[in-house]
Amino acid sequence: MSNQLLGNTSQGMIFVISAPSGTGKTTLVNMLTKEFPSIVRSISCTTRAPRPGEQEGIDYLFMTKAAFDAKIKHGNFIEHAEVFGDSYGTSEELVKSQLAKGKHVVLVIDTQGALQLQKRFKNNLPAVFIFISPPSLAELKERLKKRKTETSQSIEERLVWARHELEMVPHYDYHIVNDHLETAYTILKSIFIAEEHKVRRTI
Repeated sequence: MSNQLLGNTSQGMIFVISAPSGTGKTTLVNMLTKEFPSIVRSISCTTRAPRPGEQEGIDYLFMTKAAFDAKIKHGNFIEHAEVFGDSYGTSEELVKSQLAKGKHVVLVIDTQGALQLQKRFKNNLPAVFIFISPPSLAELKERLKKRKTETSQSIEERLVWARHELEMVPHYDYHIVNDHLETAYTILKSIFIAEEHKVRRTI
């Protein structure tokens, strides 16, 4: 049987990616899913309103707070967290269905959700945790300004939260600094390739 860079396993793996807002994580994950059909992004549920250009079922599953709370009550999320007053959650059913197809599932979630998953899995971690950080907070501030989707106040709030998130790096398996997009992407996909080809995953 021929061996591919990725897509050799019948059961997929979970990859958790966290990064401060504006770091470029969405761009990097989109590059991964475009190059490798065996990688899919888990679409999170959220109570926040869509940003310009965002599409239902592609970027997020947008829902009311009541609908979100009902999913929590019924145990439908493998993790959920509140960020800047909005709720985000990952559907267990959607993740499991993709893993069963042999797809590697990327969860783009904040540090709160990532630490929830680590506690849930404890020492038997069926997931790889990756943190992506900006070159500096000053550079992150400039990137947030260029997005033109945030007010000055919300940018400052995100920078405060980014400082907190950066303190969580030691809890992750890998750390990538996105100071050059192509370099960061090369490192990111090499992690996916190496993890799939670990001996414990191929026997």
